[in-house]
Parts: sequence; C-alpha cells; structure tokens
Amino acid sequence: MDKDSLLRQLSDYGYRVGFGAKKHFSTYDIISKVPGGISIIGLLIGVGQLAYPNYNYSTGISTILIMASIIGLTMSSYNTEKEIYNQVGQDLTRLFNELQALYYKVKNSPEQLFTTEVVQMNDILNRYYQISRSQQIFGSDWFAHYKFFWQMEKGWIEEQRPFRFWKDKIPKSLLFFIVVMFLVSWFWYFIFVRGA
Repeated sequence: MDKDSLLRQLSDYGYRVGFGAKKHFSTYDIISKVPGGISIIGLLIGVGQLAYPNYNYSTGISTILIMASIIGLTMSSYNTEKEIYNQVGQDLTRLFNELQALYYKVKNSPEQLFTTEVVQMNDILNRYYQISRSQQIFGSDWFAHYKFFWQMEKGWIEEQRPFRFWKDKIPKSLLFFIVVMFLVSWFWYFIFVRGA
C-alpha cells in the first residue's frame, strides 16, 4: 500500500478504535454513576415533598421519580458486567495508541510502499473486532461523542480526516431524541395536564 493511502486508512481505523474505546468507557461511566445519581436526586426531592406536602406539582414529580427509578433499575442489570466495559475500554485505548505510533512511523518514513505496516494495521483492527462488545447502554453513543471529540487527543486523525461540527461531532440520534422528547412532553401536557 502506498504512503498516502496507508495514512488515510490508519486515521480512519484510529477514529473507529478511539471512538469504540470511548463508547465502552461511556457505558462504564453511565452504569457506575447514573443509578446512584438518580437515587440521590430522588431522595432529595422526596425529602422536599415531605417538607411541602401541599405543593401543586407533587403528583407529577412523583410520577417522574418513579419513571427515573425504573430507568435506574434497568441500568443495574448491566452492573455485573461494568468492569468488563472498563477493561475493554482500556484495551481499545492501547490499540488506539498502537495505531497512532504506526501512523507516525509511516508518516516519518522515507519509504513509499509499506507491507509490514499494513499487516500490523490489520492485526490491530482484528484485535479491535475480537474484544469490542456490541451491546452498549442507552446514551453511551452521545457520551462517547463528547469524550472523543472534546476530551481525546486526536490531532493525528484530523490530519487525514477532518471532522465537521454538525456532521461528525453532534450525534444525529441525540437531535432525534430531543425532538421525540419534545413531542412526548407536548402530548403528555395536553393529555394528562390539560385533559385532567
């Protein structure tokens, strides 16, 4: 493979592996932190409801708390596997670093054709596919976008593959989710609040 093609391929694989690592870390973070956060917020709001029992929106708040508790219980089913997601994230980060080292090796080489490096690249990608887990928790993709695009050092990838804000850095599924939640809230208001 020629140098330019290999550099583009390495940056593309770097994006896949790096984003995959962040997605596994995102699943781990969500599983570890969100259920506890829901519990604390629910407890604080519950204490507030005891202090102000005649508050106009107590029923609505209680309903939302019950829904949040159901989400927390659903997340706890991942609890037994959370350390696996952390370990896979670490392993994928090592593969990401191997791809980065290979990228700079190729970039700084005077050679124009690379065979050994192509074999190394394919080996890294095969290991990526072997250890990645396809089942991720809801929201991990959105959190992974934040972790990858705003926290991770990825300048070497952007040399070959520039990222655009709306196309790459903002997940389309998040925008869709916001629209759906707006419509659900609107229907909720008209059915349960105005219709009551």
